[in-house]
Amino acid sequence: MTKQSRITAVVDTNLLVRYLTEDDPVKAKAVDDLLARAEQGRERLLVPSVVVAELVWVLESYYKMGTDQVAELVEAMLSTPGLEVQDASLIRAAIVTYLTDKVDFIDAWIMEFARSRKVDRVYTFDKRHFKEIGGLKVLQP
Repeated sequence: MTKQSRITAVVDTNLLVRYLTEDDPVKAKAVDDLLARAEQGRERLLVPSVVVAELVWVLESYYKMGTDQVAELVEAMLSTPGLEVQDASLIRAAIVTYLTDKVDFIDAWIMEFARSRKVDRVYTFDKRHFKEIGGLKVLQP
């Protein structure tokens, strides 16, 4: 079989939740079948980075998972054959910051986004969640 060169579908958060938590075996199996088609090159699936952010939020808030378990599941998703994850390297860096600096994933993502663009300042009113991490200056307007 030949690999497809263009994206054939975008994956929504609920598919990843079903697949990673296996809380609904029928839906988890359907996602597993979809991923098998993608791994075989019959589909080419894209996961937008906003879906990863929502995934982390759902796993933390609804499933009450801790940061280590969430990070493990996100890494599993990033390593899933057949899935192309937008900003995968940025997400991996954010996961490291999320784990090591004990900040919210979204805040870690914003910090890593700034670093990736060689920006050293972040404006926010939320100094409690943003920390002076890795040379980023946290400022208020």
